[in-house]
Parts: sequence; structure tokens; C-alpha cells
Amino acid sequence: MSDKQKTLKEEVSLCGIGLHTGREVTLTIKPAKENTGFVFVRTDLEGHPHIEADVNYVTATERGTTLEKLGVRIHTCEHLLAALVGCDIDNAILEMNSAEPPILDGSSRFFVDAIEKAGIVEQNVDREYLVVKEVLNYVDPTTGSELTIIPSDTYEVTTMVDFGTKVLGTQNATLKDISEFKDEISSARTFSFLHELEMLLDAGLIKGGDISNAIVYVDKELTAETSEKLKKAFGKDDVSIRPNGILDNLTLNYPNEAARHKLLDVIGDLALVGVKIKGKVIANKPGHFVNTQFAKKLNRQWKLQRKKNVPDIDIYKEPVFDINGIMKLMPHRPPFLLIDKILELSDSHVVGLKNVTMNEPFFVGHFPKEPVMPGVLQVEALAQTGGILVLASVPDPENYSTYFIKMDKVKFKKKVVPGDTLVFKIELISPIRRGIVHMQGYGYVGDSVVVEAELMAQVAKNKPD
Repeated sequence: MSDKQKTLKEEVSLCGIGLHTGREVTLTIKPAKENTGFVFVRTDLEGHPHIEADVNYVTATERGTTLEKLGVRIHTCEHLLAALVGCDIDNAILEMNSAEPPILDGSSRFFVDAIEKAGIVEQNVDREYLVVKEVLNYVDPTTGSELTIIPSDTYEVTTMVDFGTKVLGTQNATLKDISEFKDEISSARTFSFLHELEMLLDAGLIKGGDISNAIVYVDKELTAETSEKLKKAFGKDDVSIRPNGILDNLTLNYPNEAARHKLLDVIGDLALVGVKIKGKVIANKPGHFVNTQFAKKLNRQWKLQRKKNVPDIDIYKEPVFDINGIMKLMPHRPPFLLIDKILELSDSHVVGLKNVTMNEPFFVGHFPKEPVMPGVLQVEALAQTGGILVLASVPDPENYSTYFIKMDKVKFKKKVVPGDTLVFKIELISPIRRGIVHMQGYGYVGDSVVVEAELMAQVAKNKPD
């Protein structure tokens, strides 16, 4: 699977009715540039305000997930967002001339079909991921609902639902890979219980209801009075109960359709984290409130991961350059060669590693009773790692040296001591011009940043002997 971001090849539109607003709406899904994410645009309002699909804009979770920014709302966004994630899209503009996407048949299927009709294209920027490295969970003590995520190389979701009713019972659903979404999940329709539907109708909160877009589980007696309400609301001459305990408005697509739809909702709500996820989600009795609270927790984790900018690498994999390869590129030699391996190398970044041992010669005189790696040597190691980025791009690196011009915004955040493994990540701030290299460098021990600096250096050809 490609790790490049994706968007639509061309725009596509759908029309329908919003379930809760009851208003006609035209939704146009448009391509978007890299790193845009999903952005709603209200074309019916002055200035066409934008509302990003960001969990921090969630203001309500009753009967759907509502986003609000500067007083502008988007209702019931989860089915559309689930379709975008399920189609492996990263960036899209979602224009609507009302506050709520069309409910259609209550699933994500028509959104998926539209996206596939428009086509999907790769973009030029790599994806970023929230890589789950430890178990995280959220529990709602009131309902007992719980979402947990555990480490996984892919995005997996399992849902378990139990509403304490005989008609629905206990159901489970699992998505092993997002590529299964279209066939296994997208056609799962929204559902409600008869007692909920009756209350919503009485309160006027389901204006766009059509008996074809929701499964109704009959958990109470279908009285003549209730039957008349339903016939009037849905414009039907008659309503009755099927042997499996649902109203006769539709036929189930799957025996466990309720659990599959809850899984669809989880994917849609977790799209609000704002990044692709590598982790296995286990959702017990999920709902929009607990889903979005969990999404907020994952969003905070993502922001922390981005702030630390920790490279997701295996320090034991085959290096790009071992110590012998480094010495072919660099003029430095022990004891002043301060990197042991190069783990990643591209045109714009490099990742190096140093194992800090008690045998380092500087520990003899630098706080010998409590040895600490000198900060200046940490910066030197960053610079040497950056030097590899430059020298690996020239055909005769042995004829060049790299010299410091400037160090800026240098910060030391944690002591580096014997036994630590230092990982250095250097990224170009701007392209190399006339031998001037402008770099941002970070040093990590585990998941902690221990040193960072903005470095500028000049690559110069050595004078002949």
C-alpha cells in the first residue's frame, strides 16, 4: 500500500435530505491539496465559512456528531467522514448548501460509490501517522462504554454492542484492514429502537426521516397509536413487524448490521483525530460521545508525537551506512567521530545513531562521578549527522569538509548518560545553495527530545595537499 497522501481525481456531487434538519442539501466533494485534511464549506452562508473536521470543534453528540466553529455548524458528519477514510482519502473539500450531509440510505455506501466514480489520485507528499506504541483507553463511567487502542501495524477496528434488549441482543463486528470497508461496512445502515424513534418524532427532531433510511428495532409493543404516528411520519399505508423484530420497511444487509454500523460510526468519529492511525481499536458499546472523547485523547497524543517529532525507526535494522561507510564519507576519526550508524537518508533528511558508553574519553574529565555527555558534543554529533546528508550527495566526499557558520535556538532538555542510545534526526530547512546548508536537528533518547538546534554550515572543498 502506498504511503503517499490521496485525494479525489475530480469533484462529485450528491443530493438528498438531512436526517435531523429535514432540509434538502447538495454535497459536493472536491479534490484538495496535500495536508488539507477534510474541510467542510457552507456555501449557503456569507463568506462560505470553513469548518475543519477536527475533534476540537465537536459541540454535540446526540443522535450524531456535530461540529461548530465560530457559530457555524455541521450536523451528522460521521457517515461521510467514514466513507472518506474507508476509501483511503486524505484530503477533500466538502461543500454543502445546508448544515447536514444527506442521510441517503443511512449508511456510507452512496458516498463511497460517488468517491469511486470521481476517482482517486496519489499526491506528492508522504502520509503521517499516529503510531500507537502503548495501550490507551477511555471509559464512560455512566454508560460503561469503553474504547481501547493497542499497537498494530495497520488500522483495525472491532466493535461490541449490547443494548440490553432481546430484539437486538449482543453483536460484534470486526474490520481487519481499511481496504475491507467498502464491502464489509459501508452498506451498514443507521438504526434506532422504536421507543427512541417515537420520542424523536414527538419532539420534532427527525424531520428528514424516511422509513427507507433506518433500521427500526421494535423493543416495545406496536400500539395502534404508535402505528398511526409511524404511518403519518413516513407516508405509509401500513407498518408491521418482521419475524426478526424489525419494522418491515427494509431487509437487513447483514445479521449483525447494527454492530457494523457502530463500527462505521467509530471510523467516522475517529477521522476527527486528523491523522491516519496505526493501531487496533476495540470499542465496547461505542457511541458518538465516547467515540469523540476518545478521539480527543488520540488527538492530544498526535500533537505530542508531532511536537516531539520522534522518528519511527527500527534501530536494529540494516543501516544505510555502518561505521566504515561513515568514515569513507567523513574526515572525522575517533575519538571525535560521534556517530555510529546512519539509519535513514534521503535528499532532505538523515537519521543517525550513537551508542553512548562509559568508555567515551570525555567522561574521564566531564563530571567523572556523575558522567554526563557534554552539550557541545551533542550539537557536534548533530552537525556530523547533517554532514552525512550533504557529503553523501557529492561524488567525491573525501575532498570536502563541512564547517559551522551558525548555531541558533539550541536547547538541552535532558541529560545524556552512559547506556543511552542517541538518535539524531536532521531535516533541511531550505535547499542547499552555494554550499550553504540550513538544517533543523533533533536528538532523542527513547521518545524524549534531549537536544535540538538550528544549524547552518558551509560545505567547502579541501585544499590540495
